[in-house]
Amino acid sequence: MAQLLLTKPLCVFDLETTGVQVVSDRIVEMCVVKVMPDGEERTKVWRVNPGIPIPPQASAIHGITDEMVAECPRFSTIAHEVLQYLEGCDLAGFNSNKFDIPLLAEEFLRVGVDFEMGKRRTVDVQNIFHRMEERTLSAAYSFYCGEKLENAHNAEADVMATLHVLKAQLDRYPETLQNEIGFLSDFSNRQRVADFAGFIAFDSEDQEIFTFGKYKGRRVREVLLQDNGYYSWVLNADFPLYTKKVLTALRLSMR
Repeated sequence: MAQLLLTKPLCVFDLETTGVQVVSDRIVEMCVVKVMPDGEERTKVWRVNPGIPIPPQASAIHGITDEMVAECPRFSTIAHEVLQYLEGCDLAGFNSNKFDIPLLAEEFLRVGVDFEMGKRRTVDVQNIFHRMEERTLSAAYSFYCGEKLENAHNAEADVMATLHVLKAQLDRYPETLQNEIGFLSDFSNRQRVADFAGFIAFDSEDQEIFTFGKYKGRRVREVLLQDNGYYSWVLNADFPLYTKKVLTALRLSMR
């Protein structure tokens, strides 16, 4: 299996949550495998009390119940520890660009901890898989690694499977995939986005554009100059905190 060629640590991570809504759902478990440039792998798991009930349908997927997290710390208690563990690292996951990274950023901002992505590269193993084969994580693990994924939707099992799939992808597609995080980040990101959730993206000239609503495809700065009330509407609507942060920074840069 391919050894990742890294210039800095890569944190492969997975979240188990109360649901799939980035704005309103919470983390109940987080696993991170930190892969060092020399190939060493360090695993860290946090079990979290989300502060809200875990719906039965979520517990049915990941097996974590309210009783199991009753004595666990809230995310606010471990936020700085998690941030320190991720410091100076690139990030990877399975469907992480659309879900895990946006939700993690939301948890950080919700407790007043700034989570910057400017210098981090991200590798979404699902996007690589979908561009090459079109499958789920369990199917990807079976396809690339020739094994059945046991304990699916257990954070540690999923993150280890994701890491193994990424390495196997490098083995399988040597003529397409470069063993370099910058390339894998570009390859696995179908659209360059300014926020995590994809509400603000970049156009071909590296200008921020809206990807939703009546101004879809329009440049953000042009819209803010034209429609003063749109900024206030976004800030008061049910958008992720990080999207609002990015929009505010763009507005301030126009002054």
